[in-house]
Amino acid sequence: MTEPFFSVIVPEHNAAEYMRKGLDSIRRQTFTDYELIIVCDACDDNTIEIALEYSKRVYITNAKRCAAARNKGLDEARGEWILFMDDDDWWISDESFQVIADNVGKHGEDVLAFGFYWQSRGVVFPTEKQPWTAVWHKAWRKKFLDRICARFPNWEHSDDDGFTKATLPHAKLAFLDKPLYYYNFLRPGSLTWQMEQGLIPWDFPGR
Repeated sequence: MTEPFFSVIVPEHNAAEYMRKGLDSIRRQTFTDYELIIVCDACDDNTIEIALEYSKRVYITNAKRCAAARNKGLDEARGEWILFMDDDDWWISDESFQVIADNVGKHGEDVLAFGFYWQSRGVVFPTEKQPWTAVWHKAWRKKFLDRICARFPNWEHSDDDGFTKATLPHAKLAFLDKPLYYYNFLRPGSLTWQMEQGLIPWDFPGR
């Protein structure tokens, strides 16, 4: 079986009200050499039914942890490069995957970090001094992740911070100054929104 260029991993948790926007942004991509892996974790709405409309690669977990859903996605991924998307975010342009494909791997990098639009705060371009710890604004070489046995820590939230801080010290990084992803930062009810409101604690070290 031919390996796809990208494996796009999307964890979903009771996302039926808003998940279509992000999944539609994937469906509209002009670059089509990808597999879409959707992992539905602890869902009791119709998230799973919607996910099946978009992908045949839908998996179900009941860990109540985004980390477990992302790790399941990594276990199932066959692509040369890994992309992540959160269930309430989306890709800015129909050309986002094409732009990444045209630029990734040019310098032998393990990780390509690209710009993103941060809701209400404008465009962010990660740099060597501030690469950002989110996983969704990066393309990750799967062979690199496999080589270092990269896994998301079993934290209740903020697991991408732990994953990135554990992997980037071992990676060769490259940067692309183009915004490709929309970070829907303050959707009411999201984990980030709850942490910003002080309703749940930031659970990663050093916060």
